[in-house]
Amino acid sequence: MKDIAVYPLCVKHLAFINYCYLVIDSSSRNALLIDPAWEIEIIETALKSLNVKLQGILLTHSHFDHINLASHFAVHYQIPVYMSQAEITYYHFQCPHLFAIEEFRPFELGGITIQPIFTPGHTAGGTSYLIEENLFCGDTLFIEGCGFCSSKGGNPEIMFETLQNLKNTISTRTIIYPGHCYGTPVGQTFDYVLKNNIYLQIPSKEIFIAYRMRENQNNIFNFK
Repeated sequence: MKDIAVYPLCVKHLAFINYCYLVIDSSSRNALLIDPAWEIEIIETALKSLNVKLQGILLTHSHFDHINLASHFAVHYQIPVYMSQAEITYYHFQCPHLFAIEEFRPFELGGITIQPIFTPGHTAGGTSYLIEENLFCGDTLFIEGCGFCSSKGGNPEIMFETLQNLKNTISTRTIIYPGHCYGTPVGQTFDYVLKNNIYLQIPSKEIFIAYRMRENQNNIFNFK
């Protein structure tokens, strides 16, 4: 098992508060960047201060608040950008040096092993990335909830199935790194999330759909 370090970077634009992540192999100083957005200077400062060599970008989905700096870093560092083929096709996503994930099997970037996990529901081709025991899940799973399913390509039935699949796939020791925080700090164990996230405790698909799609939800963009 490699010595992997994770650095959450909180970036902001207007009412949006996102988390992107630097994942670093402590021995080689090779690094991956996940869902870069909003504040170039914060990410560039982290890259320099941590003295890392950026090897690639992983995108969980194509919503603008998760990808708007992908092109900049892809061109500036001449590195590949990864996104699922389903997401690319459905939303006609384009980016320099873009590579489509078609088969969800492990691959390596800079000596770091990445296990992509297909996690649609919030979008048509959402993908989470398991690196050692760290899961980077974008807007699929939050510490406090799960992504909304009402935008183009979202589907609450598929979201239910995705969350059930995660429950059956990842270890309770896995550390969860979502794209947003609603009050509880990112980087909690999956065991903690299972015990505190109501969306993972609903056993019925029908009840899950009704609750996820309920009217008058006021906290969807109440980022912390």
